[in-house]
Amino acid sequence: MNTIALTAAALAWHGPGFGFGWIFFVLIPLFWIAIIALIVGLGRRRWARAGWGPGHPGRWASRSAEVTLAERFAQGDIDEKEYRARLEVLRASAQHPTV
Repeated sequence: MNTIALTAAALAWHGPGFGFGWIFFVLIPLFWIAIIALIVGLGRRRWARAGWGPGHPGRWASRSAEVTLAERFAQGDIDEKEYRARLEVLRASAQHPTV
C-alpha cells in the first residue's frame, strides 16, 4: 500500500489527530476547573471555620455590636449601668462563642 492509502485509512479509522486530540481538548479544561473548585472549596471551608462565612458573623459582629451599644449609650437610650452590663455580656460571648 502506498502512503496516501495508509493515511486515508488512518484518518477514516481514528479521525483527525488519531483520536486523542478531543480527549486533551476536554480533559485539560476539566482538570483546571477541578483544581479551581478544589481551591475555592477549601478556601470557603477555612473561611467558615474562622467564623467569617455565611451564618457565622464571627469576629466582626461582636465589634459591630459594641459600636451599636456605644452609640445607644451616647444617645441616652441606655444608662451607664445597663451599658456596662451589656458590654460585659458581649465581650464574654465573643470569647466563648456557642456552636
